[in-house]
Amino acid sequence: MPTNDSVSSLEAKSPAPPSAPAALATPDLIRGSDPRGPSVSARAGHLPQPGSTARAGLTIRAREPSDWQEIAALLQLPRVRWGTLRLPFVSAEQTRKWMEKPAEGHVGIVAVLEARLVGAAHVSQHNGRRSHAGSLGLSVHDDFHRRGIGAALLATLIDVADNWLNLRRLELTVYVDNEPAVRLYEKFGFVIEGTRRKDAFRDGEFVDSYAMARLRGF
Repeated sequence: MPTNDSVSSLEAKSPAPPSAPAALATPDLIRGSDPRGPSVSARAGHLPQPGSTARAGLTIRAREPSDWQEIAALLQLPRVRWGTLRLPFVSAEQTRKWMEKPAEGHVGIVAVLEARLVGAAHVSQHNGRRSHAGSLGLSVHDDFHRRGIGAALLATLIDVADNWLNLRRLELTVYVDNEPAVRLYEKFGFVIEGTRRKDAFRDGEFVDSYAMARLRGF
């Protein structure tokens, strides 16, 4: 997803690769999967149940260990890397090991379209006095932007966070030039809380990122 290795950049971007990069939020950037998680729809409180279809042909389901090869390939796509903190040439084996032992409170989901994995996302609950908060990350395949995949994944994560983890604060980090991602997050109630100046080194230059968050019940 920036978001960290797997979440803060959801599915689009602005300047870099010409047709809006695909990672809006991933763990590498967000410096924010477990086998559970509803399938998606929208924000008005109507979210499909696990395994259901969010839109024609699109299914949101739990991330499974067997998804490791497709997720490894997804995270190495140019636009996904552009929107996250991922480095080039990360081996698939590293991704497999990372997926083997998800942390407690970490829920991972994937988007599948016509039997092809086209997106991945997660939400991770913090510990201790920050147990009311969580970080999320999301990435969408370079070839599948503007099909509602990012929105479907994000709506599902919010449903999990609100109704299953009882999180009151969701946070993420996203590059300031990833305008499509910023707009998507804002549609789901995230607001910009500040700018992290020269936050990451990307493709030969330092770039700023926004710290964004969504509060509930305060």
